[in-house]
Amino acid sequence: MTIHLPGFVGFARLFIALCWLAFLAGFAFRKRPAGGVTQRRAPAAVTGILLQSVAVVLVWTLLAERFPDFALPEVVMRVLSVLAVLLAVASVWLVVDAIRVLGRQWSIQARLLEGHRLVVAGPYSHMRHPIYTGMLGMLVATGFAFSVCWALLIALPIFAMGTAIRVRAEEHLLHEAFGEDYEAYRRYVPAVIPRWKIRSP
Repeated sequence: MTIHLPGFVGFARLFIALCWLAFLAGFAFRKRPAGGVTQRRAPAAVTGILLQSVAVVLVWTLLAERFPDFALPEVVMRVLSVLAVLLAVASVWLVVDAIRVLGRQWSIQARLLEGHRLVVAGPYSHMRHPIYTGMLGMLVATGFAFSVCWALLIALPIFAMGTAIRVRAEEHLLHEAFGEDYEAYRRYVPAVIPRWKIRSP
């Protein structure tokens, strides 16, 4: 038994797949360090990367077509597809902007380069780890458009564990490098989920 995908849902899936390509391209075409010397690393962050990757693989694997008995009504699929497209666009924009602001300091590894500076501008003024925020957005968008309704319930805790490991490892390095300056920043700015403040008139 197969599920007939409405045209709009199919378009949303194609669009999100293209967003993933743009997402990955943002990393592939980043500025590379020009002879930067790595001063410290946090090897534990590799475990976090693996868990985050497992979560992404799950939402790409637990496809609605494989579990037709759990298929959502067409109108719900259309609504989720619209939300998925909007979320994917916002997530890609956030990640690309965060990589741009980091410049040559970005690395898939948790490390500090010689002359490393504390970045608090751009998206980093709203969240300490906007790249992980963007990854979370892409995970949810993919789950909305591709997966069965319970796939995210499995993937999200795994992603959260991986992100917590990476955040802890990276922030340990930043605390060692920047001390009280980083602690003040951490107290004011949330880690992954932005806290939008309503300004008083």
